[in-house]
Amino acid sequence: MDILTLFLTLLVGLAIGAVVGLLWARSRPVAVQRYAAGLVDQAEVMQGLDRLSDQMHHLDRARATWQGQFDTQVEQLQRETRSLATALRKPQVRGRWGELHLRRAVELAGLVDRCDFAEQVRLDDGARRPDLVVRLVGGRSVVVDAKVPLDAYLDATSTDDPDEHRHHLRRHAGQLRTHVDALGGKQYWRSLPESPEFVVLFVPAESFLAAALDADPALIEYAATRQVVLATPTTLIALLRTVAHGWSHEALADQAREIHRVGRELHERLTSMTGHLDQLGRSLNAAVGHYNQAVGSLESRVLVSARRFGDLPTPRQVEAAARSAGGATAVGLHAVDRRAADDGDARDPSVAL
Repeated sequence: MDILTLFLTLLVGLAIGAVVGLLWARSRPVAVQRYAAGLVDQAEVMQGLDRLSDQMHHLDRARATWQGQFDTQVEQLQRETRSLATALRKPQVRGRWGELHLRRAVELAGLVDRCDFAEQVRLDDGARRPDLVVRLVGGRSVVVDAKVPLDAYLDATSTDDPDEHRHHLRRHAGQLRTHVDALGGKQYWRSLPESPEFVVLFVPAESFLAAALDADPALIEYAATRQVVLATPTTLIALLRTVAHGWSHEALADQAREIHRVGRELHERLTSMTGHLDQLGRSLNAAVGHYNQAVGSLESRVLVSARRFGDLPTPRQVEAAARSAGGATAVGLHAVDRRAADDGDARDPSVAL
C-alpha cells in the first residue's frame, strides 16, 4: 500500500468519524427527551398496575363474600330439599301437596267455579273419593286424581351411583304403572252419568313423568289402554282451558236462547197490542158513525121542529081579569086554599106554591 492510498484512507476515516460525531451530538438531546418520556410512561403504567391490583383485591374479597353467601344458600336449599323429600315420603303430605298443585292449575285455567274438589265429592257412599271432578258442558264430568307414588323417584334423586339411580327410576316407572292399574280399575265414570270413560292422573311435576318415561317409554300408551290419561301441569292447564272455552260458548248459547225468548215474547205482546189498537180503531170508527147519525138526526128532525116555533103567532095579552070576591067570603076561601096547599106540600115535597 503506497502513501497516497494510506492518506486517502485516513481522510475517509476522519470524514466518517466527523459525520458520526456530528450525528451523535445532534441525537443526544432527542435521546434524553425520549428517556424522560419513557420514565413518565413507566410511572403511569405503574400507577395503572397499582389501581388494577387494588381492584383485583377488592374483587377477590367480594368473590369470597359472594361465595360464602352462595354456599349458605346452597346449604339452605339442600336442607329444604331434604325436608321436602322427607315430607313427600308420607302419603298424606304427598297427597296434600298434589292437591295444592291441582288447585293452582285450576285457578290458572279460570275454572274454579266449574270444579269440585275432594272435600265436596263422594262416590258410592264415600268409598271412592276423587281429588277433583271437572264439570263439562251437557252435564258430563271428568275425574282427576292427584295421588302419585314418589318414593322410588326420591330414592333416585338421593343417590350418586348411576346404576342405583337407574334402578330406582325403573322402580318409579313400575310404581306409576301399578297406580295406573289401580286407578283404571276404580272406573269413576260409572258413578258419573254421561261422563267420558277415562280418568286423568295428575303428575304434579314434569320431571316426575319424564323420569318414568325414561325408564318406561311405553307408559303413556299403557295408561291409555287402562282409560287413564297422564297429565302434567302443562297438559292439565291446556285441558282445563279447553273445558273453560266450552263453557264460554255455552254461556253465549244461553244468552242467545234468552235473546230469542225475549224476542218471541216481545213479538207476542206487540201482536196483542196491535189487535187492541185495531179494535180501538174500529170502536172509534163506530163512535164517529153514531155521532154523525146523532148529528144528522138532530139537524133533520129536532132542529126542523124547533125552527117552527119561530113561525108560530105570538099570543095576545089578556086585557081584562076577573075580579076577586071580597069580604069575609074571600078571606075564608083563601084560608081553605092555604090549608089545602099546606096538606099537598106535606104529601109531595116537589109541589111548589
